[in-house]
This record gives sequence, structure tokens and C-alpha cells, in this order.
Amino acid sequence: MGNRRRSGSDSYSAYSRQSNTPYSSSNYGTSAQGAADRYSRRTQQAEYGKQMEKKRRGKRVLTTVLVSLLVVLFAGAAAFGAYYFMINSNLHQEVDEDLAAALDEVETPTDPFYVLLLGVDRSESRDGSAEFGDVFRSDTIILARIDPTEKQATLISIVRDTYVDIEGYGPNKINAAHAFGGPALTVKTVSEFAGVPISHYVEVDFDGFEAAVDAVGGVDVDVPITIDDDDAGGYVAAGEQTLSGEEALILCRARHAYDEYGDGDMYRAANQRMVIGALAEKVLAADTGTMLNLITDMSEYVTTDMSVAEIASVAMAMRGMDTDSIYSCSNPTTSAYENDVWYEYSNNQAWTVMMQRVDAGLSPTGDDATSSNNGGIIDGTVDSDYIAETVLGDDMAQTVVADVVVLNGNGVDGSAARASSILMNNGMTVVSTGSANSYEYGQTVVVYNDPSFRDEAEKAQGALGVGYVFENDGTYAFTGDVLVVVGADF
Repeated sequence: MGNRRRSGSDSYSAYSRQSNTPYSSSNYGTSAQGAADRYSRRTQQAEYGKQMEKKRRGKRVLTTVLVSLLVVLFAGAAAFGAYYFMINSNLHQEVDEDLAAALDEVETPTDPFYVLLLGVDRSESRDGSAEFGDVFRSDTIILARIDPTEKQATLISIVRDTYVDIEGYGPNKINAAHAFGGPALTVKTVSEFAGVPISHYVEVDFDGFEAAVDAVGGVDVDVPITIDDDDAGGYVAAGEQTLSGEEALILCRARHAYDEYGDGDMYRAANQRMVIGALAEKVLAADTGTMLNLITDMSEYVTTDMSVAEIASVAMAMRGMDTDSIYSCSNPTTSAYENDVWYEYSNNQAWTVMMQRVDAGLSPTGDDATSSNNGGIIDGTVDSDYIAETVLGDDMAQTVVADVVVLNGNGVDGSAARASSILMNNGMTVVSTGSANSYEYGQTVVVYNDPSFRDEAEKAQGALGVGYVFENDGTYAFTGDVLVVVGADF
């Protein structure tokens, strides 16, 4: 009996040790009940296994989704990076170390800065023409001052025939700098001429200009007169309208259409500023996506030191700008015609005052009408002499006394232009220039018609530093108060 109890007790203890269920009197009973309990345990275990497998499948699915998401994000970032690199590469394709060295850094993104806008006479059709070779001059030169904080812009056209000193090449037309030394020399030349640092450079050719206008759906302008000029590329009707890229380029190149009104270059420059203002209005009104698309389209035609991020940053900062209040003018010059070549010599007196005003964020001339002379308007406000008079105001009236005629008597291109610039900047008015009847003048002569202008004649001789002065005995026929014939001594 005892053995059976020990045996029973041992059997019982063994079962208890093998059981996964803690012993209690309530879960142990008859064999039928035990079978039922064992079945229940197997069912619970199976259900538990199913749940665990379901969780494992869920984790595998979640992991797959997360990995896929990371792949997509990485691919998107890589694609954006590739896009960003491609656009910047296009924009910077012709930016070299010389150009980068010629540009001045902006201290902070909110500071005003100058950007040189250059339009070159290059296009796909011209590239394939032996007529032009691989040398292209700058057809459009605009010095722009941008003030992101004040949301204000000033556009100053620099007449392409302006006679300046080009480093390493001597006196020449300012647009020759691009042909001589490319963008870097152009930046240096314009910066020295204007007396301001230039921080950014943007160059666009004919094809790029058309593409820019077409990319924004055309520009809305009021064409002042009918343009019918084969040299400019065709016909554009007068009046308010939306111009396509091709039509806008015709307007920006036209000058002979204005021959009966005055200096065609001045009117052309005014039209260029008008179109740029209309283009800026469209760009600043665009949403971010459209703006990026525009930058993408333009990157194939534009050369600039600015990155996509910098361009977008400036555009966003200038949003809300009143484009009707953009200041706009041309540099004051006087025309000279020598050896069948036109030159524009700078009125440095007025030019210096103008750039002081521009650098201070003021209107270029002090007169709103003259400082917004866009669109080739034919009321005389684009005339260079009128601009100079408006800039100088009473100061000009006090300094201008004699009307001077300057002629080239030595045969050296630009001699009359250089002399005229010196005289103009010494308070004298040069009313005309040209070539003398002979290039055999060894000495510069300064002739006055009336004794009351002797002092002015001596002043002219002193400013030039060469030549001699005498009263006209009838030998020289000229309309004016003082005649200067530039000789070989100049």
C-alpha cells in the first residue's frame, strides 16, 4: 500500500513537473477532464502561434515599406541633387577663375549689390556663320543695382559705343572689352568706369533672350512706334500688346526706326529696359515651381556666377516690388563721328553725379520722368544732353559757358572723342565733333570767334595740356564759340 502511494505520489509529482500548467486542485481531475484540458492547451498554443506569425508578417511588411520609402527618398534626393548639379553646371559653364576674381562678394544677402547684365550678339544661326567668327561684342550693357531689403531696382544702360580705357588695350568702345577679354575684362572695365563694385554677372545671347520671354508667356509692353527694321529682325506694331520672344528681341534691337527722333542707340536702350522690367514683373509674379522651370529653361542660354539657390533667393526677396517704380536711365554721353565711326564720349561730370545718386539708392537724375525713361518714349527725355542737364541741374548752368566744336586733326581714331570728354568734364559744352579737312595737324589748335571767349579757349587748351590759342581771322569756319582741332601732340 505504501509502495503504491509512493508510486502514485511519484507519478503525480512527475506529471506536475512535466506540466506547463501550475498545479491546483481545480485543473486536475478525471482523465476525460485532463484530455479536455490538454486539447484546450493545444488550441491556445496554436492560436498563439498564429498571432505571433501574423505579427512577424506585419513586421516584415512594415520593414519592406520603410525600406522602400527610404529608397524612394534617397532616389528623390539623388535626383534633386543631379538636377541641381546639372542646372548649376549649365549656368556656370563659361564662368572661369578670372571672372570669379573680378567679382566682389556681397557681405550679407540683404545688402544692395550690383549685377552686370550683358546681351551678346550671338545666336545659334550666328555661331554657324563665318561672317561673325567666334568673336562677339556686347550688344546690351546694363548695370543694375538691386536692393532686396527695400525691394528696389535701378537699371542703368551703358551705351555700347561709350569711349573708355580698357585695361591692357587702351582707349576703345566699351563693348569691345567682351571681344578682347570676355566677361572678366567686361566686369573690370564697367566697374572702373562706373566706380562701383560688381558682385554678379549675367550674360544672355539672342536665343536665350527669346527663350526667357517665351518661358513666361510673353511680356506686356506698350510699343511706342511701329518697328519695321530688317536690321533688327522684322516688324512689330505700335501699341499695348503681349510680345513673343521673337518680337521682344526685334524691339530690343531696333534703332533705325528712331532715326527721325534722335539717337537710335538711346531709344533702343530705353526699349531694352522696358522689356526687362516687364520680364521681371512676370517672373516675380510666378509661383516657385514656375520660377524653377524658368531657371531650368534659361540655364541652357544664360551664363552667370549665381547658383540656382541664389537666383531663387533674390527673386523671392524682391517679390512684391512695384515694377512700375524701377529706376531707369542711360549714361550721359556726347556723340562723335570720326573716320566714318561713331563714338560716345562720357560726360564724366554728370556721370559721376548720377552714379553717386544710384549708389545711395536715389533716382539717377533727380527727376522721376527722366529716371524712368523706358520704352523709347519720344518726348526728348532719353536725349543724353537732357539727361546730363537734369542730373546736374543748376550746377551745369553755372559751369557751361562756351559751345565747343572738336575735330580730329591727327587721324588717330577716337582723338576727338577723348578731347571732347576732357573738355566736357571741365565744364564746357561740346556741340559737335568730327574729322578735320586734314590729318596733318602736328599741333593742337584752339580757336575762338569772339574775344569774349578767349578765357574759355585758354581754359580748353589748359585742360588738354597741348596746343596754342588764337583768335579766328576768318581762316576757320565753324558754328560755335570755340574750335579745337586735335593734333599729333595730343
